[in-house]
This record gives sequence, structure tokens and C-alpha cells, in this order.
Amino acid sequence: METTVFERQRPAARIVDDSLAETKHSCFWIDDVEGSAARYPALETDLTADYAVVGGGFAGLWTAIKLKTEHPDRRVVLLEGKRVGWAASGRNGGFCEASITHGEPNAEARWPDEVESLARIGHENLDAMERFITEHGIDADFERTGVLSVANEPYQAEELGESDDEHLVLDAEQTRARINSQTFLGSVFSPRENANLHPAKLCAELARHAASIGVEIFEQTRVTRLGGRSDEPIELETGGGTVWANRVALCTNVFPSLLKRYTFHTVPVYDYVLMTEPLTDEQMASIGWEGREGLADNANQFHYSRLTKDNRILWGGYDAVYFAGGRIKPEHEDRMETHRKLAEHFFTTFPQLAGVKFTHRWAGVIDTSTRFCAFWGQAFDGRVQYVAGFTGLGVGATHFAADVIVDRFAGRTTERTELEMVREVPLPFPPEPAASIGINLTRWALNRADHNRGKRNLLLKTLDALGLGFDS
Repeated sequence: METTVFERQRPAARIVDDSLAETKHSCFWIDDVEGSAARYPALETDLTADYAVVGGGFAGLWTAIKLKTEHPDRRVVLLEGKRVGWAASGRNGGFCEASITHGEPNAEARWPDEVESLARIGHENLDAMERFITEHGIDADFERTGVLSVANEPYQAEELGESDDEHLVLDAEQTRARINSQTFLGSVFSPRENANLHPAKLCAELARHAASIGVEIFEQTRVTRLGGRSDEPIELETGGGTVWANRVALCTNVFPSLLKRYTFHTVPVYDYVLMTEPLTDEQMASIGWEGREGLADNANQFHYSRLTKDNRILWGGYDAVYFAGGRIKPEHEDRMETHRKLAEHFFTTFPQLAGVKFTHRWAGVIDTSTRFCAFWGQAFDGRVQYVAGFTGLGVGATHFAADVIVDRFAGRTTERTELEMVREVPLPFPPEPAASIGINLTRWALNRADHNRGKRNLLLKTLDALGLGFDS
């Protein structure tokens, strides 16, 4: 098998050791808003509502805002088990992609008749988010910078294709003029495909706006049971009281669905991230990056990176880890072997930054679905709506997901609700131990593909043909 550039050009061990010596095991984004983000009370009584939203991440916040905006006279409550934005929404890479399908190739493979519509809707969705953020003064470090997808191996450079209206293909010299890395052999720049943002700020700001228009937010309020009959309000039990609501939106991401029929439709995958200290002017000059593009590479086990407002570099990806049993545990977030690997790859990419320290290391758990993007479900004759399975490119897709839920609650037939992507529910993952065996075999196969000029073996080709897979 061939070696990758990250194996051929490893940095000295002391550089990696020094960079991680004083790193805090904590999410930079969440730490950055600590003390400034508003906190909300826990539910301590029974109440009735027109709409109840379960989950205080992006999908839940957008859904609550859209419901209250459309129905200002109705009671909308949001129930969050811990704190608004504490999970995947507050700790991701801060990329907001136009794609609502986890990339165009995924759409082409699954919904070939809808590819053009899905791409257009994705761009309209990102435009709508930008308008909302601007019009409502949402302070979330939003930058519409586009994304640079780089080739680190010769075969990846050969597969870049040609420029078109939405994509600019760059050779090695042109790529390094944008971001100076010795490993970059070419790239595709997509100016409309991505915005960078501060995810924890966006969560806090969406919650602030929701509260300002009358959404009642309850933190530390975990919903333990959903029940009721078709002719009665939906009953949501919590430790502090019971909520009866006419309609319920379940936006619980990777956490176990309150609808048992969707128990196996997602699996928890852990993704790992490093954040550097702020770079000096001299260090910034050594890498360029004046366009502040989002950055990703074209391997199966890919890295992603971006600059923060104060010129830190976020560096994440590569390892996407599923732990046997599919349990969500805090100890899974502390995986030094992965953070060390990320640090090695960082200094392979940017050797001129030797001496830079990482201030934070953390992980987040992703709700991976077998089709790599969000799906929708429902119960109680449509009075309960459910969305999950965003699979790593969900920041922008959560806004689209909320629009679908609001349309469905209103009984509207729209272009969104009629998409095959929206109407279909993907195949579930198998139960354990089959899930662990299948996922780990897939990870092994993806790694082999990266060591064999990207060539997919029989297992991956079979999964592709069945519309199944594992990704982050």
C-alpha cells in the first residue's frame, strides 16, 4: 500500500509534544461565550403549550424561532436537557455549508433527479441564514468566505476536474498563493459554498432572539418520555413538570429518539478538534490565508480547518470514531492518541508554524445516518415531527430542516416537503454487535482507499450500491 503525505513527512516528536503540553481539554467555542451567554431557568411546573420543541441546538432554536415568528399569538416552549448549544451545535468546526445533502456527490448518488433543485435550495437556504443574521444583528462572527478543497496527493490533484460557474480549479502554485502549505498540490475554490461562523455565539444569539420574541426556553429540563393519544395533547414528561402540547418538534440530534421507531436510524460518531493560540502577524504572513477561506482536503479521512476572528487556527477531522455499543460517554471525548495525530498532521501541513501552541482540544458527537444527511420522521398523525442524521455538515442544514418542520405542522405542500430527500426515510443501522463490525470494517476500507489512490474496494462499492455507509 502507498503511504500518505502525513506518513512521509512527519514532524519531530518534540514539536508535537511542546504544542500539546499545556492544552486545555475543553471546547474553545463554549469557553469563549462562558459568562456572556444568557442562562435560562429549569422547568419547575406543569404547563400547556401550542408548540413544544425538544432540543436546544441549532435545529431546535431555528424551529422555535420560525414557529413563534409565524404564530406570534401562540405559546412556544423549548426544552433543553442541559444548556443551549452545549452539544454538537456549540462545539463543531464552525463551517456553514450551502449543501443540505452532505455535498453534491451524495445528492448525485441518491437523488439524481433532484440535484439541481437541491443545489439551488441549498444556496437559497444559506442566503436566508445570512439575511436573518444581518437583519437581526446576530453577533456570530459570520464570514461568507467560501471553501478551498485541497489535494494533498497526486491522484487527488488529477481528479480536481475543470472550473465552472461555481468552482475555480487552482494548480499548486495558485493554491499556495491563497494558503501556503507544502502539501497542497492543487485545489477547488467554491466561493458560494461556505460561510465560517462562531457556533457557540450563534447558539447564544439565536436563543437571545427566540426569547426576545416570546419563546419560553427551559434549560436543565430533560424530556424522559413522550406519550399521549391521537385525540389529546402530546405529553412530555420531565423531571420538573409535564408539558402538554398540541404539536411537538423533536430536535435531539444524536441523543436517543423519543420515538422508538427511529432508535437505529443514527449512530454516535466522535469527531476531534484542536485550536491554536492566536497567530502573530509574522506567523500569519508565513501562511497567507488572506481570503480566510474554509479549508478541507479531499481524502476519505479528511481534515478541515479555518481561521477564527482573532486568527487562531481550528484543525479537526481525520479520525471519525464509533465506540462499540453506541453509547454516548464524556470519556470518549478525551482521546489523546487522536489529538496527537491531528497535531502531527497540522505541522506536516504547516511546518513554518513549528512552535505554535494548541490552547484547546475537544470532541463532539455526530448523529451519522446511513445516507449521510438529515432525514425527517413523524408520529401522532403528524403532530410530532422529528429530524436527525445531519452527519457533520449540518449547521446550514438545520435551518432548512426547521423550515420543513414548520411547513409540515402547517399542513403546507411546498417544494421542500415534496423533495424525495425529505419524504424518504433512510435504512437504519443494524443493532450491536453487527453495527460495530460493519462500521469498523467500513473505516478500515476507507483508510485503505486513502492508501490506494482513492480506489474503493468491494465492500465500499457494495455499500455505495446499497445506499449505505458511514461518514462524518
